[in-house]
Order: sequence, then C-alpha cells, then structure tokens
Amino acid sequence: MTTSTAPTTLYDKVFNAHIVHKDESGSYLLYIDRHLVHEVTSPQAFEGLENADRKVRRPDCTLVTVDHNIPTVSRKSFKSIDSFIDQKDSKLQVQTLEKNVKKFDLTYFGMTDARQGIVHIVGPEQGFTLPGTTVVCGDSHTSTHGAFGSLAFGIGTSEVEHVLATQTIIQKKSKNMRILVNGILSPEITSKDLILHIIHVIGTAGGTGCVIEFAGEAIYKLSMEARMSMCNMAIEAGARAGMIQPDQITFDYIKGRPLAPNGEQWKKAVKYWKTLKSDPDAYFDHEIVIEAKDVIPTITWGTSPQDALPITASVPDPANATDPIQKSGMIRALKYMGLKSNVPFVDISIDKVFIGSCTNARLEDLRNAAKVVNGYKIAPNVKLALVVPGSGLIKRQAEKEGLDKIFEKAGFTWREAGCSMCLGMNPDILDPEERCASTSNRNFEGRQGALSRTHLMSPAMAAAAGIAGKFVDIRKWEYKDPGSPRISVEADNYDDEDYELYKKVQDEEKQPLEEDINSKELKEKNGKKPITAKKKPAGLEKFTILKGVSAILNKANVDTDCIIPKQFLKTIKRTGLKNGLFYELRFVKDANGNDVPTDFILNQPYYDKSEILVVNGDNFGCGSSREHAPWALKDFGIKCYIAPSFGDIFYNNSLKNGLLPIRIPPEIIQNKIIPVIQDTQNKLVVDLPNQNILDENGNIIVEHFDIDAFSKHCLINGLDEIGLTLQKEKYITQYEEVRRDIYSFLEGGSKLVKPINGTKKSLYGVTAQEW
Repeated sequence: MTTSTAPTTLYDKVFNAHIVHKDESGSYLLYIDRHLVHEVTSPQAFEGLENADRKVRRPDCTLVTVDHNIPTVSRKSFKSIDSFIDQKDSKLQVQTLEKNVKKFDLTYFGMTDARQGIVHIVGPEQGFTLPGTTVVCGDSHTSTHGAFGSLAFGIGTSEVEHVLATQTIIQKKSKNMRILVNGILSPEITSKDLILHIIHVIGTAGGTGCVIEFAGEAIYKLSMEARMSMCNMAIEAGARAGMIQPDQITFDYIKGRPLAPNGEQWKKAVKYWKTLKSDPDAYFDHEIVIEAKDVIPTITWGTSPQDALPITASVPDPANATDPIQKSGMIRALKYMGLKSNVPFVDISIDKVFIGSCTNARLEDLRNAAKVVNGYKIAPNVKLALVVPGSGLIKRQAEKEGLDKIFEKAGFTWREAGCSMCLGMNPDILDPEERCASTSNRNFEGRQGALSRTHLMSPAMAAAAGIAGKFVDIRKWEYKDPGSPRISVEADNYDDEDYELYKKVQDEEKQPLEEDINSKELKEKNGKKPITAKKKPAGLEKFTILKGVSAILNKANVDTDCIIPKQFLKTIKRTGLKNGLFYELRFVKDANGNDVPTDFILNQPYYDKSEILVVNGDNFGCGSSREHAPWALKDFGIKCYIAPSFGDIFYNNSLKNGLLPIRIPPEIIQNKIIPVIQDTQNKLVVDLPNQNILDENGNIIVEHFDIDAFSKHCLINGLDEIGLTLQKEKYITQYEEVRRDIYSFLEGGSKLVKPINGTKKSLYGVTAQEW
C-alpha cells in the first residue's frame, strides 16, 4: 500500500500497491491477485506453458469455470461432456479445459458442480473477488469486478499464459477518469439504463486509455449487483477498467462468502478496504458529470452500445449526421437492423427475448424481471424468451423463491447457467434478421447469431417487451403483483451519512496498514540486479522496417466480432484463422448458402496481399479481449495497422503477437497517408527504429509516431515477455513474501474451495445435499 502524502485516486492506490518492478522504459510489472479462466481464451495459453515446460505459479490465485460454449438446456440427463455437447468444436474446447485443470491442479467448477456459472458472476459470488485486488481474465468484461474497488481488466491469451506462468502482468499506467452521477435515479430506472446513457454521452471510445471511477450519490445507493452491471459495461465505453469505491454495502455483500476472509483476517481486511477511496482533491485527467434525473429507460437501436437513446425517442435519421463516416455508419446500421428512420421505438416489434449474461443474470435481475411478467402471458409474436441464470447457485435460489414458475407460467423458458445467447457461441442463437430484446452487453453485427438484430436494455424492459411483443416504456407498466409493484436496484443498507462524509473535504491522517509494500527499505532490499532466467526467452519475428501493400478501411468502431466473428473462435490453436478475417464484410451467401466474395478491399487483387491496414475511423479493435482478432490479421499477412485510436485490449494483444498498431491523428491519415496510397497503389514503409512512416520513394509522410519504449524494444528484438519477466523472479518472490504479511487475508484463494459433498451451508442457504 502506498502512503504518499499527495492526493491519490482509487485506481492509483490499487495500482501502486501491486507494483513488483518498474522498468526503465516506464512499463510496470504488476502482481495479479485473482485470475479467472474459462474455456475459450485458455487452451493456447496452457499449450504454451506445456511447450515451455512451465508450471502455474500460483494455483491458489486461479479459479476456473466453463461458461461460453456450453448448452444451457436441462442437465438432468447429463452423463458426460462427450454425450451432452453436440457441437464438436465447443466440445473440444471444454474437454481441453478439463484436461488442463487436472494437469495443472487448478480449482474448477465444471458442469456437474452447482457453483458453475458465468465467470464474472462466480468470482464475486464465491468471495474470490475482493476489494483492492487486481483481477484479470481472458474476457473483456472482467471490468465487472471493479464494482468491489478492485482493478479488474480483460487480457488476451498471451497475457493469460503470462499470468499463469509468473502471476504478474506488464502494464502501462492508465489515465484517471471520473464519472460523477449527481442526485438519485428516478423510479424504474436501473443501472443498465444509466450505463447505456453514459456510453451514449461519451461514446464507445470515450474512456480509451482510462480507468473510469464511477462516483456520486446515485452510484453509492446502488446494490452490489447493480454496481457490477455498471462496471461490466465500462469496457463498452472504451475504458481499461471501471471502479467503484468499496463501502459498507460492499463489505456486507462479501462477508460470509466461501472464499472471503473471516475472524481476525476479516477485521484486518476491512481496515484496509476502508482506505480504498479517492482522496479529496485527487487529480482526474477527465471528469464527466451526469445528472441522474436526466436518465430515463434506455435502449439501443444500432450496432454499437453508443447507439443508445431513451425509449421515448425514435429511430434516428442519418440525414441529420454531419460527419460522413458517422453517416455511412448509421446507414449501414439501420440497414443491418432492418429499421426505418423516425419510427418510434415503442412501435418496434420483437421476435425473441434474452434475459441473462454477465451483465444482467444475477438474482436481483431475475427478481426484477419476474415482477414484470408475473400474471402475464408472452405475446403471440414472440417466438422464444430465454431466462438464463448466471450461476447454478443463483438458479437454485431463484427456484426456491418460485421465480422459475413465474417465468414458465408466463411462457418464458427457464435454463441452466451459462453465457447463452449473449454471444451465440453455443446453441442459443438468433436466426438471421430476428430482433431480440436483450440484457447482454453488446449489439455488434452478428453478436447473437448471423445477421441477428440485438437491442440492449434492462431486464425489466426486456421482460416487458416479451409480454407486449414490442418495446415499451417500463415506467408505464401495469404490475399485476400488488405486493411489490416496483423494480429496484438500490441497496437495502445504504446510509445517507456515508454520502455526506464522501462529499466533505477532509484532511484525514493517512495511516499505513502495517508496512508499505513499495517502501524505500523494500526497494533497497530488492536490489537492482536481475537473476538469470532458467530458459532462453522464446522468440517472435523481429519487426524493424516494413515495406508493404497498404489497404484502406473506411469504417469507425470496427469491433473484434467484425474482425473475426465468433464462429471462428472455437479453436485450440492460434493459426488457421485467416479465412474468418472480416468474414461478414468479405462474403455474402448466395441462394444455395455458399460464400460469395464481395468487393471488400482485402478481396481485391493486389490488396489481397496487404501487410498494412490503414483504418480511417476511430476505435479499431474495440470489444472483446479474445486474441483471435490479431491472430486472424497476422494469419492473413497483415503486420501493421494505422488508425486514430484502438481498443486498449486489442492494442496490447497485437503487440504481444509481434504486430504493430500505430496511432495517428485522423486528419493526418486523411490528408497525408491516404492520398499516397489511394490512387497510385504505392506501398507504405513503416520504420519502427526511427518511428516514422514513409512512401516507397523514401519521402517521410509521418515524421514521428508514438510507441512505448518497452514494446518497441520487444518488437525490434523479437523478445518473449514471459521469458523477460522470469528474469525478474527475485522481485516477484520478494513481493510475495511481503504480500503474505501485509495482505494475509488474500492467502488461500481458490484452494479454500470445499468439495460439495460436505454438510456446510453454502451461499443462499443451499446445502450440499440439496445440490
């Protein structure tokens, strides 16, 4: 824990408390307290460990479950993975995960374990997620755990392997952004409405390069479930992570959970956790103020989470857009979504409903949706309405409360725990052109199935749409349950005094917990001489000067699902993905269902050999943390991409694979780079050592582009980051020694998980016998 006298943000406090080593280039080696693993982004990581003869450094800091690929139909007849999962590629990924957890001795919640569920629901539910920790997972929505005041972010498969091998990760410091929500939310307004409203205000690239701290009275009144929904979608605003300071609501949620500290360790933990808040007058690089009274029920209309508007609005008209890229994006989105401009949202009918996902599949979400449907029947035009609990324990508690019966009586389908229709990597998908009221987090093209049309909204709004057969304003809903007519996302134990204390500018005496983990004495004890790695670092292809064919992509917010759709992700290898690159843009289906190439730039002769991609639009690579996007680009032959901005995780994943993403202001791309290659088919020359871009005749187009010194060093020399990190074994070991003392309440981790054949009461009061 850092005890600097300068005012410090919550993010800086947690970041500083986990610094193992700072490189001369300015990059940091951070210790990772909690690592969550699932079946989609891990097979290549475990393969890398096995090939290098490396072990998992801290199995107790790792918790594994299966969620993305599995079917959510009843498991009453479950006998084995082989007989239960029909899709061969999904089956292979799940079987591979089960082999790996056995091989590396990791704690695993499989499909026969009641604790299995969506990874970002299981972690908090078990008490594995704790305030002030660093939490990572090969999934972009790891930001969910920031609701506890942890620093939680998604990582790619190369980084999954890095954490497994070293329990550390190499990071650059992010900027601080605070989003202050003044006042209180109106009745019927949920955290999902609030986060969609925020993303609409700042855009999907609004938080790029930042960690967002959500603050203000409206935030501090939210329950933990609602806070998790907020932080879950911080990634959709382009942020590296989202955080909320822990408070009594947080502590009450954690206390008594299976993996939470207890006794004296609990007291010690709470003492530390109470220090985890931004100091008065702490500096934020950006601050956004939102008035809670301005937030009304919100849904999305397009193919990006920022395409969000109040339910009282109408489909927007591209004719009103002034920016040509924005206008073309709107036209494409409306065509894809099958919508006409100026049609009121409440006049749009739907085909299916999905209530679930790591955003909205918690008990609070199910209770709120059940209040809406209670006493009603599903609309005749709604073909299917799925309710998918976030974990087996949530499912059992919901059934204990009779929620499943309420849903089933209304015509909704009650399922087992899993990611389900959120991303359509399992049998739960939309058919082409079906419209869905969804509580998930992304509405990208093809996200819930090929040509699927997704509208994001709260569980209550989705439930109401299922009953009405079209979008409705939940504020006008007639509840048939007289005992509990209002939905709620406020915590029962919110104390107004807590907020008053927050608002006061205080000069509190800052007391160290026991010993500063980054103290001068510790740093001197560590010394500066690194030990020698046991193995020679593996190599990547060196990147120095690239002269290559350059293709132009005129599109903003190109997400990772667009770069490579989910149907190509069910692989346990890093290669063979080039055919899926930009699949929806490169191919259309003919009458017989065959792929017919379009005139997309990478299909055209000459440009089909492109090594450089010039993107004329912001936020390239936004979306998922899955590393398959850079793998697909690399497999196609693209080694460098130039864009105004990138999704943070995608940017990092690219560097880990020896690819060079270059940030260049949009006016330079449009006025200097594109004219060089547009008409003459000139190749571009990217000179990494000198950090400039030239034409093929040697004329400098861009005098300088930025890249951090550490990444540049690794690219030029083709260095493997895991090998480099293992050279710092001494620093990691010394950090762990101090961690065991100062943060002793973190010890044990997933190894404290008890088998389910005991008699101890579990979460929600479900006994092992009932399991």
